[in-house]
Amino acid sequence: MPTFSIPDGPVISYEDTGDNGDPSRVPIIFSHGLFMSRHMFGPQLEEFSRDHRCIVWDERAHGDTVWEGDFTYWDSARDLFALADHLGIDRFIHVGFSQGGLLALRAAMLDPTRFIGMVQLSTQAGGLAGEEEQAFRAIIAEWTELGPTPEKLDFLDWLILGPGADSKFWRDYWSTLTPQQINDATYALYDAKSVEDRLGEVTAPLIVIHGLVDVSTPLERAILVSERAPDCRGLTLVENGPHVCNLTHVDIVNSACRTFIDEVSAEYLATLAP
Repeated sequence: MPTFSIPDGPVISYEDTGDNGDPSRVPIIFSHGLFMSRHMFGPQLEEFSRDHRCIVWDERAHGDTVWEGDFTYWDSARDLFALADHLGIDRFIHVGFSQGGLLALRAAMLDPTRFIGMVQLSTQAGGLAGEEEQAFRAIIAEWTELGPTPEKLDFLDWLILGPGADSKFWRDYWSTLTPQQINDATYALYDAKSVEDRLGEVTAPLIVIHGLVDVSTPLERAILVSERAPDCRGLTLVENGPHVCNLTHVDIVNSACRTFIDEVSAEYLATLAP
């Protein structure tokens, strides 16, 4: 598995399908959600690696990336740029799921010119607060103290996967997460304040995709991103789609992504024409 080290930062694990020297294979970088990993984008890699250079990676405290210690989504945003730089990629399309969308918004605020387009999948621009945060903190504290009990795995299954998802792989993965990983990952979530009032800075073209039975991310927060982003190209609502609608409703999600990715790729390639 390829890795690279960021000075004073993580050793990031990633997979890269390569570009074969063909400039028409516009790169797409996929960023996963909280308590997930690069493996969650299998159906999208199958679709888009046919005509795009596709990169998936493990963020801090997840998967095979090596890191210990507190971090923020601003740190993760810089990790995204470091990964692109390491691979010699100046501009790219980004697909961000949940946490991956949170770090993408921050990256776009740091430098929107890096993005050819953005797919905001099952994500938002807000943060935890009040009773919502207190309840989540209590659940996480029990997980780190008691380990991956069946009740905790059932909770994660309900919160992240939802109906229609194959949960065995992810339950096995969740069972491997250490208390250090769990605490580091959730520190970033607790630290994440709302950036809803800064969405006007996210000037790259984007689309929003959201499942209508997503219990993890409120629908109204996803809609707000589509309303406030200056160049939103569409809002796709997935009937009966849970949080991981990219795994349960592959055809709908891939179709929405395909229309958008083809559009922004064509716009980008036109700028390269002599």
